[in-house]
Amino acid sequence: MGKLIVHQEKVQDIAALIKICPFGAMEDKNGKIEINSACRLCKLCVKRGKGVFEFVEETTAGIDKSVWRGIAVYVDHVDGKIHPVTYELIGKARELAAKINQPVYAVFLGADIDKKAQEILHYGVDKVYVCDKKELHAFNIENYTTAFAAFVDKVKPAAILVGATPVGRQLAPRVAAHFHTGLTADCTILDIHENTDLVQIRPAFGGNIMAEILTPNHRPQMATVRYKIMDAPKRSDEISGSIELLELDAAKFTSKVEVLSITKKPKEIGIENADVLVVAGRGVKKKEDLKLIQELAEVLNGDYACTRPLAENGWLEPKRQIGLSGRTVRPKLIITCGVSGSVQFVAGMEHSEQIFAINSDPKASIFKVANYAVVGDLYEIIPKLIEKIKQGRNS
Repeated sequence: MGKLIVHQEKVQDIAALIKICPFGAMEDKNGKIEINSACRLCKLCVKRGKGVFEFVEETTAGIDKSVWRGIAVYVDHVDGKIHPVTYELIGKARELAAKINQPVYAVFLGADIDKKAQEILHYGVDKVYVCDKKELHAFNIENYTTAFAAFVDKVKPAAILVGATPVGRQLAPRVAAHFHTGLTADCTILDIHENTDLVQIRPAFGGNIMAEILTPNHRPQMATVRYKIMDAPKRSDEISGSIELLELDAAKFTSKVEVLSITKKPKEIGIENADVLVVAGRGVKKKEDLKLIQELAEVLNGDYACTRPLAENGWLEPKRQIGLSGRTVRPKLIITCGVSGSVQFVAGMEHSEQIFAINSDPKASIFKVANYAVVGDLYEIIPKLIEKIKQGRNS
């Protein structure tokens, strides 16, 4: 990173200089130019400011990267029942670790979990660190952070992957803050350089760009990933690796929060579990027209969903929204109806087995990821499609 320096002694025409900035980031404060928070460091003022502005790179103290080795995965679980996102992250961790020839670790925190940790060894982890303490019987953010920090201090992994679950989204930033390191949320692509710098890629600026984020001067590097974004490895009948207990003195757990009881949320079948999904986009003109989408989903024995604009308009509840700001899905078949295909939306469904897209715009972005593309009016295509499906069942 860097910063802008204003050489006030060179300023002659303040008004003319202020007009240079397209973001309105310069202000006249008592005859001096000040840079406000609107600055995007585009450096246009440096180019056109006739020496008034100077961009200076800030030097950051380096870190001995050789001390930090391995890719670690946080084992997300509820009462010892491991969340599937854990296995997906182990698969990605193995891929990353193979590129830099380093080990894969898993960190398992909880109570009465020592026997359940054995299951993780069926997925190719080199070592599972288990902290089995009564203080971790329920998710207490302070106690879990203490245990997680103890693991990081002991093992010093170069990178840590955490599932973007309700627990992971609380725990990861807390641990990152503890170590004054970076955290990239909801990554869709992960890669790694030979020097162990983790390449974290995710949509940014409303999905208009894919941002490539690096944390070159801090360790550990941390990233959260949603469920169904990565591919889980197949479970091996054989086990490999080992389990090591992470000893932690009970006096270390000094939480000011006490969990009195846990009320389990009633289970509901969401769009994440559907084998077939029909998705409504902005091509659907009226809320009443969603009946057409729902009917197609019904004849296919599937479920229906929507894009962000429809959820924001209140046409469907937020739990039916697909995308990085909604749910991530991976059905066997997804049919998009009038969906343009923004980066945010595609990131939430691109791993579907078959993508069937209907859009009147032949240049729609959704066609770039679709297995089957139909250019046309959804109001003409869907009724015919429903009719054909019904005829096929009756024949």
